[in-house]
Amino acid sequence: MKDDALWRPSLSVIAGSEMTRFRDLFSERLSIHLTDYPALHQASIDHRGLFWSTLWDYCGVIGEKGTRNLTEDHMPGAKFFPDARLNFAENLLRAADNREAIVFRAEDKVECRMTRRELMEAVSRAQRWLQSHGVGVGDRVAAMLSNMPEAIVLMLATASIGAIWSSCSPDFGSRGVLDRFSQIEPKIFIACDGYFYNRQKLSIKDKLVEILAALPSVQAVLIVDLIGDSENLARDLKGAVDYPTLMAKEIAAPPIFVRLPFDHPLFILFSSGTTGVPKCIVHGAGGTLLQHLKEHRLHSGNGSGDRVFYFTTLGWMMWNWLVSALACEATLILYDGSPFAPRTSILFDYAQAERVTFFGTSAKYLDSCRKFEMKPKETHDLAPLRTVASTGSPLSAESFEWVYRAIKQDMHLASISGGTDIVSCFVLGDPTSPVYSGEIQRPGLGMAVDVYDADGNALKAGKGELVCVKAFPSMPVSFWNDPDGKKYQAAYFERFPGIWHHGDFAEWTQHGGIIIHGRSDATLNPGGVRIGTAEIYAQVEQIPEVIEALAIGQDFAGDVRVVLFVRLRDGVVLDKVLEDRIRTQIKIGASPRHVPQKIIAVADIPRTKSGKITELAVRDIVHGREVKNREALANPEALDLFRNLPQLS
Repeated sequence: MKDDALWRPSLSVIAGSEMTRFRDLFSERLSIHLTDYPALHQASIDHRGLFWSTLWDYCGVIGEKGTRNLTEDHMPGAKFFPDARLNFAENLLRAADNREAIVFRAEDKVECRMTRRELMEAVSRAQRWLQSHGVGVGDRVAAMLSNMPEAIVLMLATASIGAIWSSCSPDFGSRGVLDRFSQIEPKIFIACDGYFYNRQKLSIKDKLVEILAALPSVQAVLIVDLIGDSENLARDLKGAVDYPTLMAKEIAAPPIFVRLPFDHPLFILFSSGTTGVPKCIVHGAGGTLLQHLKEHRLHSGNGSGDRVFYFTTLGWMMWNWLVSALACEATLILYDGSPFAPRTSILFDYAQAERVTFFGTSAKYLDSCRKFEMKPKETHDLAPLRTVASTGSPLSAESFEWVYRAIKQDMHLASISGGTDIVSCFVLGDPTSPVYSGEIQRPGLGMAVDVYDADGNALKAGKGELVCVKAFPSMPVSFWNDPDGKKYQAAYFERFPGIWHHGDFAEWTQHGGIIIHGRSDATLNPGGVRIGTAEIYAQVEQIPEVIEALAIGQDFAGDVRVVLFVRLRDGVVLDKVLEDRIRTQIKIGASPRHVPQKIIAVADIPRTKSGKITELAVRDIVHGREVKNREALANPEALDLFRNLPQLS
């Protein structure tokens, strides 16, 4: 029988992996011999309390675990480690020595490095400043910052005293910032003086003036320097302090770490907000820490000596995930700016120069590299690179194959999927198992993932709703300003009572993996047949002339017709020949039912700040409904390209 795996780990890689070492420990505690990942995963579901307790011990979590590991085992309402006391920052700041903690570049404009000792000292200074302004347990600190070391310093200082951190990136519009932060009434507001993108220096002074005028809860403002204007900006914003001034102060003592309950709020993250005011999702310190330790150490193999990169911003939960690699004593490799400036190879140049071992990015970035016909394997020395991770949208089979063909053959490619709602993953990579084209390898340990049909029955084959049938530690603690929990209940448990309904359209594979076909609220339904948009994109984006695509279902003649929008390369015209090629590719690669009735070329496609295309916003515009929150989009002007199209009348 032909082996169709794109990659198989060697026996030595499997034997030396953290996943195998943990499996051996868990086997010992269960007095059962767990032979492989499926057996380990099943045991982690059947014995969830013991699993998470064993993970706490294996990862050396700093804090008091207590005697109980899981009570009130239902959703929502389950309590993990109800007697525990810990501090998130204390766990990330362990081993304050001279090893590199952070490396940072802002395109080719700024570069700096920080050791673990320097990080600890900076956190101490920032903590003293926060305390001097009365910040304590439960207060909110809001940040509008680039992906820079200072953001990590200030987040850890916030967490160290039990305050709650919430962030966005400086490219957000003022309305988008206020839609988020006005709900949580921050005591402190932190911002950078500007940012670099595509080699441009962009000030955010005018936005800051508008934002601060509309946030009466703010008692102190801190300006962080990136483009060289923090001192002037702090002076212009009366009463503001610039970060270099704060850091110039003597260190009185090491930082204190306030140990708090397992579910004490750590982060407030926000939904994308494309269908209304963003939901304020509160995540607890303990659940976030345990999930991230599991995903970094076991699923990603990250530990001391590793150099972990993820292309992200502070407006995406992957930033929160990336920072947690400090708890594994890994080095963070940060980048801010355009992934293709000053040259298309900039991220691979950076990976080579910094000897990156874990390279995380979006599916869209990998697809763009493929379209650029990049071949890093031939142009770069990526010998240390052990893992490439992809998320943000489904990674197409073609991109899976391109990664192994063009980046590196002997390497773990981990497509991962979860989201802001759980600040972690439901399904992700397993370094001890084969990688198959187009498939996410496994459900995460401790995550009772399944696929349900519309009636709530488990599907062993076929497409349905991604669900989680048992509680897990990184479920949101609550939604902000939702005292009776009605918004929380409606968001995840209304469709299937007591079962987490995630909103992804998915199916199991014959290898025990998962394919995500897109968001189920964007699923197309022509003739009553459910079609995932990702299935169409996987075919269309194989055509070189197409840069990206977006599909919606348009209500038409008593049914739904599939409409496909394509953004084409410069100089390419959507003529009948190209339309026929697109339709043929979709028909052969997917099915006749996937073939769109209308194909329309557009100059741009709207996307969220984290780079995800927004089918629902386009669908609303096409149907004559206004998008409720244009500020949630990175390029809201693109929506106007879809309004009153004569081809759709």
